[in-house]
Amino acid sequence: MIDRPVVALGLVFIPVVFFASFVPDLKLDASSESIILEHDKALKYYRASREIYGSDDFLIVVYTPHDDLFAPSSLAHLTKLRDELAGMDSVETVLSILDVPLVNSPRVSLTELKDGEGIRTLESPGTDRELARKEFLESPIYQNHIISADGRTTALLVLFKVDATYNALLNKRNRLREKEAESGLTSEEAAALRSVERTFHEYHATVIAAENKDTEVVRAILDKHRDQAKLFLGGARMVVADMISFIEHDLTTFGVGILGFLLAALVYFFRALRWVLLPMSCCLISVVVMMGYLGFMDWRVTVISSNFVSLLLIVTMSLTIHLIVRYRILREQTPQAEQKTLVLHTIQEMAKPCFYTAITTIVAFCSLIVSDIRPVIDFGWMMTIGISLAFALNFIYFPAVLVLLKPEKDIARANVTRLFLFTMEVAGFTLKYAKPIVAASVLVAALGGLGIAQLEVENRFIDHFKSTTEIYRGMELVDTKLGGTIPLDFVIDADETVAASSEATDDPFDDPFVDPLDDSLADPFAQEEDAADKPSYWFNGYRLTQIETIHDYLESLPEVGKVLSLATGMKVIKQLNDGLMPDDYELALLRKYVPQDVKEALIDPYLSPDGDQTRLTMRLIESAPTLKRKELIERIQRHLVENAGFAEATVHPTGMALLYSHLLHSLYRSQILTMGTVFVSILLMFVMLFRRVSLSIVAILPNLLAACSVLGLMGWWGIPLDIMTITIAAITVGIAVDHAIHYIHRFQVEFVKHQTYRETVMACHGSIGRAIYYTALTITVGFSILAFSDFIPTIYFGLLTGFAMMVALMSNLTLLAALLMIVKPLGPATT
Repeated sequence: MIDRPVVALGLVFIPVVFFASFVPDLKLDASSESIILEHDKALKYYRASREIYGSDDFLIVVYTPHDDLFAPSSLAHLTKLRDELAGMDSVETVLSILDVPLVNSPRVSLTELKDGEGIRTLESPGTDRELARKEFLESPIYQNHIISADGRTTALLVLFKVDATYNALLNKRNRLREKEAESGLTSEEAAALRSVERTFHEYHATVIAAENKDTEVVRAILDKHRDQAKLFLGGARMVVADMISFIEHDLTTFGVGILGFLLAALVYFFRALRWVLLPMSCCLISVVVMMGYLGFMDWRVTVISSNFVSLLLIVTMSLTIHLIVRYRILREQTPQAEQKTLVLHTIQEMAKPCFYTAITTIVAFCSLIVSDIRPVIDFGWMMTIGISLAFALNFIYFPAVLVLLKPEKDIARANVTRLFLFTMEVAGFTLKYAKPIVAASVLVAALGGLGIAQLEVENRFIDHFKSTTEIYRGMELVDTKLGGTIPLDFVIDADETVAASSEATDDPFDDPFVDPLDDSLADPFAQEEDAADKPSYWFNGYRLTQIETIHDYLESLPEVGKVLSLATGMKVIKQLNDGLMPDDYELALLRKYVPQDVKEALIDPYLSPDGDQTRLTMRLIESAPTLKRKELIERIQRHLVENAGFAEATVHPTGMALLYSHLLHSLYRSQILTMGTVFVSILLMFVMLFRRVSLSIVAILPNLLAACSVLGLMGWWGIPLDIMTITIAAITVGIAVDHAIHYIHRFQVEFVKHQTYRETVMACHGSIGRAIYYTALTITVGFSILAFSDFIPTIYFGLLTGFAMMVALMSNLTLLAALLMIVKPLGPATT
């Protein structure tokens, strides 16, 4: 390639041009499918429960008019807003104070409720608005659900239509995947699985686009009405959509900023145009080819993998800087050598360590591939492919460009800077204080270990955003006034032993004088029994009282907002019955004959059609300082089993809150708990590379210190592991390993020349130490701009990446050198 640089550049530019045309096809997947566990049993149960109780896919529009909420002008404006939202093709219905049933305005009797008489809505002619206001503020159903306690703010719940095609494809794919995992597939079934996966993938893309468009349309509708009311948008779909929009904004806005900072750092370090344009073009080539490849393969980037561009920049920049520094050192040592010779020697000397740094960095990212989360697995593969491409393309492109340039002049004078002297001062400090450095490192590692023990996986969605942002204020308003944001359900099955015995009891509608075994009296024209005619395990006085006790317990939890269950409806019915619970006969009549709209509000969302399963649903308060989803779910489940007396097998937590909790804890397991395996794998690769076990152990220790320091800092500062910060461990290990390989490889070469450890340390700090220093500072400066983001995980990612770079730098320039001095893994010095 050095002999034919033009041909080599052609080999690089052909794939660059080809894949660049597919960069616009790169898409960001914002759906809930991108942040769930593929084989999570809770996910399977969640999907099954949605089929029974309906989807929780809704948006919450928070509406606070400038005038009184029940003033005619406010209600007229609210009606107009409601109608515009309901007019969207994808909207099933919009639930608001305008159209929910009112039973206390004026109060109706149980008989009237059964017959559907006297039930009004706020839009019904003659409805007394003051009575309606009182009912809304006192109703167990509506208070803190669709109206705030002060009566000034209301919510419109925008429920979207269920996409039957999407669900059918999803269910078919999941059934085949489950069978594949359990018993295997026939050749026909395997072909069917591949076909449905392709179809689902394509259809899924249209669904994502449609959902994003729906959210944009809703926002556009709200914008037209902001002159008469204060409006905020909430709901799980909005949270995910806004997280994606923040990430997309950061990728575009700060992507340019990162490039600018990297340019400035390269200018400051190297003071030559070629050493600015060459590494930046290397980074550009790697990123463009990888982005184009993802677009070409329709391989979607998710929230989790959205920072792959930043990581690829880090890896490529590190690789290029090491090549530049090595070339400049050779130029210093042999100023009369021809350019081709200098380039050839640079590539020959750096090929082996750069190859091993690429491989070991890939191993670090392989910890992602063992995850159960498809986007995390994809991220691991993306980085594996990206690092491989960066290595191959840049070892072709870099020498081909450099050999066409003339040798740099005055290189020795250009390098005599304070930056160069820094590495030499560190070398002198390390030689003088080798043993104290090791002792201090042990202390830092111990503190890091204590910090890791305090690491938390839980985090609140609201903490992802600065308090000055609109999304933060909107979520806080929904939490404080309208019952919380993210849904969590508890579904309780009937106790099979109790249910079996209750089947033998009399049905309230049975004829007591008919022999159930006498078929001669059977009605030949009788139709199949309706589900509502069957006795319900839950819809009786005893069980409803039990549910009410649980309901009240859930409402007492500070992390829980609005709770809805069968008890909610029963509280209303007791209001209509002078505070008394109807007897079982009256309850059976209500369940069978209550009007459909009342049934859909009070019974259907909380009782399965067969009556043997009940559901309690709640929304969690994301702004609650004590919110820890996993602990909360376990605490509630313990209460239901130990205090309420339900069998553990009958209690099923479900909902988006549970799925997100499972996701975070799976991320923790896949990243933190697999670090030991990663380090063992890297140690084995070190043994293969360095051919000495003692030298390999010495090399791995600074990497352990770097990872321990970064994760420990996160633990001490209370920074939770989330979908963005979880990759910091892999970054730290990858970069620290990179530095260690380059340093020890150069150490082995220099030791042959100097035969003393002291002189070898000085030589290494003056050569490869510069490359390590330039790499760390360039990337730290470049990523520091992320601190100005409004998205907190992006800020953490930028700052922790910089910290990881500096820890990797200092651990290798101090601890690694000190251990080499003390252990002497290359044998005794000659002098």
